[in-house]
Amino acid sequence: MATLAIAPRSGKGCMTTSNNFERPVVILTGLGHPAAVASAMEAYVFLADWPVSKRDPAHGFALKACLAAIRGEVEADTARGVFSSWAEKHDLLAPDFAAFAGNRNEGSRGLA
Repeated sequence: MATLAIAPRSGKGCMTTSNNFERPVVILTGLGHPAAVASAMEAYVFLADWPVSKRDPAHGFALKACLAAIRGEVEADTARGVFSSWAEKHDLLAPDFAAFAGNRNEGSRGLA
């Protein structure tokens, strides 16, 4: 699984609070390859690169939520929830394989 690598900005006016998500949002990019979005900055960059023709009000809301988290105005995981909802709306969320693995049943022939 790929991780989006975004260098954090530094300098005057930047908040020093962490905008990392407690748990990354795994989205499908390109040809369906999963990528982990681990911070509000990474989510903001992904949203900013989204084609203008495909943007909707939910996109604008997610972009503003990520920017607010970067500025330290809201918790990073608040922005995560908004970004995750936007990604789900656009069928970009990768399946949660950990949830499937936790539901395995043990039968007479072992784990199913």
